[in-house]
Amino acid sequence: MLTIRSATIADCALIRRFIWELASYEKEPEKVQTTEADIARDGFGVDSQFRTLIAEWNAEPAGFALFFDYYSTWRGKGFYLEDLFVRPEFRGRGIGSALFARVARAAEQEGRSFIKWSVLDWNTPAINMYKALGAEFLDEWTSALLAGDSLRQLADKDLVERDS
Repeated sequence: MLTIRSATIADCALIRRFIWELASYEKEPEKVQTTEADIARDGFGVDSQFRTLIAEWNAEPAGFALFFDYYSTWRGKGFYLEDLFVRPEFRGRGIGSALFARVARAAEQEGRSFIKWSVLDWNTPAINMYKALGAEFLDEWTSALLAGDSLRQLADKDLVERDS
C-alpha cells in the first residue's frame, strides 16, 4: 500500500540517503556534497529552501520528491522539481507518478502555472514516465551550471567599469 507524506526534520538522514542513491543511479555519487545538517537547515529551518515528499510502500521508504519555488519571466510562479527518485525494488508500482501528481497538486493549490525539471538523456524509464504524464520536452534549451572554482573566480572578478 502506498502512502505519501511531507517530510519532517526527522527524515534528514533518509533524504540524504535517497539523494546519494539517486546520485549513484546517475553514476555520480562522489558529487553529493550536502550533509544531513545542510538538509535540516535548508529544508526545515526558518527560511526553508525546499520541500520534500516521502513515498512509503507498506511502511518501507520507497522514494522521494524534492522541489522548491521557481520563477519564470515568461510563465510566472512555478516549482522546480530537483529530485524524483524511487528505489529500484519499488519501481513499476506507480510510485514515481504518484509523487509527481502530489507535486502537481501542490502547484495547482498554490496557483503555480508549471513544474520544471531536468532528466538525463539516457534515463529512458523516467523520460517515458514523463511523456506518459504529458510533459513537454524543451530539447532546444541547454542546461548550464556555474559552480566550484569557476563560480568563485567569476565572483572575485570586478567586471564593472569604475568612474575615474
